[in-house]
Amino acid sequence: MFELASLGIGYGSLLMLLMLIVLLLTGMQLAFATGLVALVFALGWFGVDALPIVSSRLYSFIGNYVFLAVPMFVLMASLLDHSGIARDLFDAMARFGRKLRGGVALQTLVVAVILASMSGVIGGETVLLGILALPQMLRLGYDRKLAIGTTCAGGALGTMLPPSIVLIIYGLTANVSIGDLFKGAFLPALILALLYMSYVLVRVWLKPEMAPIPSDDDQPDAPAPNFFKALLFPILSVVVVLGSIYGGVASVTEASALGVMGIAISTWIRGELSLPMVRKATISTLRVCGMIIWIGIGATALVGVYNLMGGIEFVREMVFAVSGGDGLTTILFMMLILLILGMFLDWVGVALLTMPIFVPIVTELGYSPIWFGVVFCMNMQVSFLSPPFGPAAFYLKTVTPKDITLGEIFQSLLPFIALQIVALALLIAFPQLALWWQ
Repeated sequence: MFELASLGIGYGSLLMLLMLIVLLLTGMQLAFATGLVALVFALGWFGVDALPIVSSRLYSFIGNYVFLAVPMFVLMASLLDHSGIARDLFDAMARFGRKLRGGVALQTLVVAVILASMSGVIGGETVLLGILALPQMLRLGYDRKLAIGTTCAGGALGTMLPPSIVLIIYGLTANVSIGDLFKGAFLPALILALLYMSYVLVRVWLKPEMAPIPSDDDQPDAPAPNFFKALLFPILSVVVVLGSIYGGVASVTEASALGVMGIAISTWIRGELSLPMVRKATISTLRVCGMIIWIGIGATALVGVYNLMGGIEFVREMVFAVSGGDGLTTILFMMLILLILGMFLDWVGVALLTMPIFVPIVTELGYSPIWFGVVFCMNMQVSFLSPPFGPAAFYLKTVTPKDITLGEIFQSLLPFIALQIVALALLIAFPQLALWWQ
């Protein structure tokens, strides 16, 4: 019987990569492709005796107490999607944008920041803004690409802003404090949002016709919701979740449970909480968490087998050989790998496949794993918008008019992708932006 170990780690790594690519090209889901590759190499490289070692890694990943925060934050987002909280928030914020050129676009970004701080999941937020903000901007005569880009990029801010699910998965994978990651990501996320807002203001100042100021006839006839009530529940939710984490009152897992309770109570007070609503939110949560867990199982198994093969040391030597051992060059090389992977793979798979390899290298170079986690999150922010498989664009397409194509959405996102790369460069050049709280 031919043993894969006879190939050596170099050819073994190449064969593993080719096998994974071929399985993905057949249409197999990433979770099952990585799991199958892990099984084949575990048996072919070590034999049956290696299987208990692999299974123990799976239990350590899924059994992590902090992992409970993931379904809680996803449930928060699902309840938010099925309530009218976001709609009332958007309508209330319209008071500030009525007489300002580009005001509706800025209002959209402000609401996006608040929603992202409540949920940490980009899918629902992108769809919500696509339903609330995009039709209004198109109706008022906004430039189509500016309206589409603002809506989609704003909806993806949940990738960076705490309580981001991306940060939680990175923290679990890299074994670093998720509370510290939340603190580190807050300022870079706000900088990115301010870059978006500055871009909108500059564009409409240079070309006023891109964002006409609404006339009195363009104002909606329906009375605006009570401003205090519309802001009360979102602000309370953000304060309860992030305030309890930053203040050291609750752990991330405990804060996520408080957040779910807060959203549930808010929807009950608003008269929107019902059994069908809870059922829909729960099913949506199970689907998202099921996807994350299955990808986690496959990726953790694959990385575990590759580690046993000596692959992590092989990748370490290869990265240092390419970068010449220079710290900054090594980080930039990693960023290039992550950007390429992010164009084709789900962020969960990218995190679980690469971070167990990259984080030890980053630590060896003397960089903070907290800083690198924020950098990784900003990198994934780019992947959420980047063609050919940027998920934010696909989320938005589900609620856009039929005449708006995916190609037009991706074209509209190009300036915002450039701004994300600028924010990523600032974060690499000035690590203190993510470590300001230390």
